[in-house]
Amino acid sequence: MVLVVSALFADAARNWRKLRSEFEDYREQAYERAAEACRDHLLNRRGRAAHVDPYSLFMGPWARVQAYASEELLEWFAEHGRMTFEEFERQRIDALHYEEMAG
Repeated sequence: MVLVVSALFADAARNWRKLRSEFEDYREQAYERAAEACRDHLLNRRGRAAHVDPYSLFMGPWARVQAYASEELLEWFAEHGRMTFEEFERQRIDALHYEEMAG
């Protein structure tokens, strides 16, 4: 069986991979800024006991952040935000639409 992928789908998949890579760059930079600001104190006692990867708190459900993040990290998120992939994607789509409309 040969899988034939339409050019439209292939283009969409390529764009999604590029967007995902850009988000990972954003997430890595946010993590590094937070780690520096919080002096690497990113996990609370419960997070350390559970061996949570602090980098994982920069993605996924907010309830997980509330369960495992240090007070310092929670304050950092309150000040700087914590953008999800969906929000990142929405910003990029809005920017593309704005560029198209501006001509």
